Amino acid sequence: MKTLEQHLSEYAKYHRDQRNIFTHYIGIPLIVFAFLSLLSRPAFEVTAPIVGALLLSPALLVWVIGNVFYLKLDVKLGLTMVVLTGALLYIAQPLAQSATWLWLSASIGIFVGGWILQFVGHHFEGKKPAFVDDIMGLAIGPLFVVAELGFELGLRGELQAKIEETSGAVH
Repeated sequence: MKTLEQHLSEYAKYHRDQRNIFTHYIGIPLIVFAFLSLLSRPAFEVTAPIVGALLLSPALLVWVIGNVFYLKLDVKLGLTMVVLTGALLYIAQPLAQSATWLWLSASIGIFVGGWILQFVGHHFEGKKPAFVDDIMGLAIGPLFVVAELGFELGLRGELQAKIEETSGAVH
């Protein structure tokens, strides 16, 4: 299994233009939200001893699998992803329980809007999206956004330096 640094460095090679990264700050959360909303049907409510009422859905399964992957790569970033993607899942579930026309039109509209932002960013970058060459880019994208936001806040400087050594500095 690749390391956190390897995954982020490979993804970063397609994301060195600051404008592209900024479009990802909005576009990727929109895509993740819409994806979780679309996967939140069917949902079955069960009562669990510790958490109380819980909606079981394909979205919850994807959320668990994705976050286990992130936690294996890095505990601190993984825990951040658990919280952030958990919040998106929590917000997406009520939309999925709304009228079918509203759920589908809103989820698909948000999904398409998120992808439009991605492609605008890649127009600035002058490069294709990372997932075109490596499908793992779809899973690494959300983690990349969180890592980049952390770098902008002055966190994980050593990781940032290693990524920039491999992929180049952001311009």
